[in-house]
Amino acid sequence: MDFWTAIQALILGIVEGLTEFLPISSTGHQIIVADMIGFGGERAMAFNIIIQLGAILAVVWEFRRTILDVVVGLPTQRTAQRFTVNLLVAFLPAVVLGVLFADLIHHYLFNPITVAMALVVGGVIMLWAEQRKHEIRVDHVDDMRWTDALKIGLVQCLAMIPGTSRSGSTIIGGLLFGLSRKAATEFSFFLAMPTMVGAAVYSGYKYRELFQPADFPVFAIGFVTSFIFAMIAVRGLLKFIANHSYAVFAWYRIAFGLLILATWYFGWVNWATAQG
Repeated sequence: MDFWTAIQALILGIVEGLTEFLPISSTGHQIIVADMIGFGGERAMAFNIIIQLGAILAVVWEFRRTILDVVVGLPTQRTAQRFTVNLLVAFLPAVVLGVLFADLIHHYLFNPITVAMALVVGGVIMLWAEQRKHEIRVDHVDDMRWTDALKIGLVQCLAMIPGTSRSGSTIIGGLLFGLSRKAATEFSFFLAMPTMVGAAVYSGYKYRELFQPADFPVFAIGFVTSFIFAMIAVRGLLKFIANHSYAVFAWYRIAFGLLILATWYFGWVNWATAQG
């Protein structure tokens, strides 16, 4: 592993950790940043699987007590059982549509221009969602019904389009469906666990031949970096939403997306359309 490869792994690990759970699209940022620093090809596909696992491990660690309570209480506690059912219901739509359309979406939409347009559109929708009257019907994740979970699971499928943001679609969807900011954000974090682990296992098995022992140092750098910065992002977001709206993330999405589109339109940057 040369020095530049280590720097690339460090940069992309930081990007993944900071953006995975913020409503600004981690996949979109990965595509754009990887294009800028020239990190692509088959190795990048395997690398992305590893750093996503690093990010999800941060959430598992942050909510370890809640997870343990649910596991322990599952045989006897109605609250734990309902919470588990809600997660499964919300998780299933992504499984079905992911298996059916993931390869097509990856082939045709994984490029910086698609990401930029999705960032802008998503930002506008976020601003609209924040400005409308927000009627809270569900104050805590334990109060959710299975129909609430299904709705959030369906909007999560929009995140298959790079630049949309998995956390953005589930959080804003939760707000539109009557969840409080805290409930929508926490359920988004919990839903990320089976969704991201499932996607990583599926992709890891499908592209298992891409994992080479020689790449272990690169993967290790990305994994550890992603874990550390995801922990920072999760804790920071939970504190931020206590007193702020998501409008700042919406404006960031719009500004960043328009910047990418402007550099493409005026020919200032020759954005590649390479896959992955």
